[in-house]
Amino acid sequence: MKRRPISRRALAMTLVLTALLALFAWVVMRSGPLAPVPVTTTTVELAAVAPALYGIGTVESRYTYRIGPTQAGRLGRLLVDVGERVQAGQLLGEMDPVDLDQRAEAQRAALDRARAGVSAAEAQVADLSSRRQYAETQARRYERLLQARSASEEAVEARRHEQRLAEAGLLAARANLDGARRELERARADLDGALRQRANMRLIAPVDGLVAARDADPGTSLVAGQPAVKVIDPASLWINARFDQLRAASLRDGLPARIVLRSRDGEALVEILTGLKDGDRIVLP
Repeated sequence: MKRRPISRRALAMTLVLTALLALFAWVVMRSGPLAPVPVTTTTVELAAVAPALYGIGTVESRYTYRIGPTQAGRLGRLLVDVGERVQAGQLLGEMDPVDLDQRAEAQRAALDRARAGVSAAEAQVADLSSRRQYAETQARRYERLLQARSASEEAVEARRHEQRLAEAGLLAARANLDGARRELERARADLDGALRQRANMRLIAPVDGLVAARDADPGTSLVAGQPAVKVIDPASLWINARFDQLRAASLRDGLPARIVLRSRDGEALVEILTGLKDGDRIVLP
């Protein structure tokens, strides 16, 4: 019996199947269940496991002073910039006073007039007091002369009338003096108010600190209470951090803390080796 010759197609299929079987066997031996298991060796050491809790926060100041005008106006000038250190009482800027200087000068002139009015009223009181005293002396003299029958009733009555006029004039002068003194007090109060209002145009640093922000530039119109510059106390900085609520239960007093500023490319800023306690204040260098 003669064998049929193997066709080229069958030979090709046989070669392909053989290659696939070889590839499958290679894969099984390299990465399959028959592949060798990689083993990593290391040195065993005794150490405590320290889980870490990460949070994101911001560096804030406990004491922040927002300095601005007490009434609406336009910012005239600002003498400090962000990052500068200032001292208590230092002039930071000034609002445009508009006509406050002229109003203060007018109040000074009114105060001078009120003082002159008081001086004139005091002189008038002194003059009328002297006249009343003279009129009383003359009235008593003429009464004695009337008793000695050396003067008439008409003359005595005339002296009594002069005495009453002097007393009335003195009362009017004293009332005028009281009014002049009240006017002087009012003028002084108006001047003090104008000067205080003018002083409020000056933006003064309340404490020693660091300029953290400039919220307005010269020429900007501000309302009462709107800050023009912000000053912080660099000795009272703290970290306001936010943690995941699911993991925040693991926070405890006395845990060590490590603070890293992203603005310094991950450089460790502060490492608290003694532990961070609730309410502790962190002072940044």
